[in-house]
Amino acid sequence: MSLSDLQDGADARAPIHVQGAASFSKFMTVLRIIADAPGTLDIAQLTKRAPFPRGTVYRLVSALIAEGLVTQSGEGGTFRLGPSLLQLASKTWEDFDLRTIARDFLVSLRDATDEAVHLAVPSHNRMVYIDKLVGTSRVQMKTSIGGQVELHSTSVGKAWLSGLPDQRLLEVIKSLDMTRHTAKTFTTLETLFDELKRTREQGFAFDDEENEPDIRCLGSPIFNRSGEPIGAVSISMPVYRHDERRHELCGRLVRQTAKLISAELSRMV
Repeated sequence: MSLSDLQDGADARAPIHVQGAASFSKFMTVLRIIADAPGTLDIAQLTKRAPFPRGTVYRLVSALIAEGLVTQSGEGGTFRLGPSLLQLASKTWEDFDLRTIARDFLVSLRDATDEAVHLAVPSHNRMVYIDKLVGTSRVQMKTSIGGQVELHSTSVGKAWLSGLPDQRLLEVIKSLDMTRHTAKTFTTLETLFDELKRTREQGFAFDDEENEPDIRCLGSPIFNRSGEPIGAVSISMPVYRHDERRHELCGRLVRQTAKLISAELSRMV
């Protein structure tokens, strides 16, 4: 099925309005802006980025600081995510079933490749890393648990997208910003859709320096017992450690690891 076929058959969906959702959405917008640029934005810069009146931004930030969800470095200083938010997040990662079930499989994948491996889940048109293991090399990706990456330019993102049913896939990719990060980033719906078709066929996604120069990654989707993609596992390495033989080996291993995690997840939850 082509992208145009899906677009022709797409159903118009009415937005769902939930009482209080608008206020909550404003808080989340401010939190995401701060999370995307921690320690770099003061109140003046924040008001420029937030799509709200200055007074609204002040009230939102004051409330977030009062709850410990945001901190400010001194009078008129810059903002970071606060300890309350980090404590909540850490509890989520510690208790997250997928992370617990996947850990031994991630260790085996890391040991078999001696490369960095990541476990990620979707969140608001991005992927969030919930686990990371590194190999013995000094040259590693500058990623961390809790870090967010985009769907269209990463192996974990493209792997997750490839697992979606066609209609849902179309809805998601049409909502993406498709920001160009390198000369190799896919920036049109047509090229991304074709790439996702290849990903489905081979069982793993390939990030060929699309998100970061000199870094290549291979990722495969993880499914729950209902066949829905709920995350992805990936292997990341510098370009100089990647060749055809390595590509075939890592592609097979990451695909196998994702299948094992999916099977275990279906059995246990």
